[in-house]
Amino acid sequence: MRLETARKIIPDLYEKIASQSPPHHFEFSDPFWVLITTILSHRTRDEVTDSASRKLYEKYGNAQNLSDADYEEVRSLISRVGFSSVKASRVIEAARIVVNDFGGKVPASIDLLMTIPGVGRKTANVVLSDSLGVPAIAVDTHVQRISRRIGLSPYNDPEKTEERLRKIVPEDIWIGFNPTLVEFGKHVCKPVKPLCGSCRISSYCEYFASNVKKRNRE
Repeated sequence: MRLETARKIIPDLYEKIASQSPPHHFEFSDPFWVLITTILSHRTRDEVTDSASRKLYEKYGNAQNLSDADYEEVRSLISRVGFSSVKASRVIEAARIVVNDFGGKVPASIDLLMTIPGVGRKTANVVLSDSLGVPAIAVDTHVQRISRRIGLSPYNDPEKTEERLRKIVPEDIWIGFNPTLVEFGKHVCKPVKPLCGSCRISSYCEYFASNVKKRNRE
């Protein structure tokens, strides 16, 4: 899809996506705990991630306490998340960096956030947009899949997709863009068997045009 076309359809497209997406559940609003939750979330179901981060919060309460935590104790608390052994070290180290390098306050800078081990662009953008109110577009698996299916981005690389989306999505909807598409991806534009027949954006969607409509004609 051409950039000019994408820019023209985005407002109506996003409105229709939002109308099909339930409110996104945020376990925390505090930037530090959003950071920890997002680090834990990689390759882990949301409900498992939320439960693990809640256990850490209830046990430690703040960055200082988590920075001093025992590794084995942390690993036990988050044992159900994917790669828990690695992530236990990462959340402790993230807490130490926030305390020692940033004075206990999560920085509102993507470059500074990405100095924390385990924090890539997606995690940093989630923290910026979902807890610090800084306009950013986080490209996770849902945003990547949906952007490719609709035709908003031709890329498989999330960073290239982010760059493309930043060119076509109005900045005033960057905050909320990721959570809205996440819920759309969970409930409508699913990885397997997307609900194309009842989707309200099928008239814009390249996946629908090339797959569903084609099958219906055969």
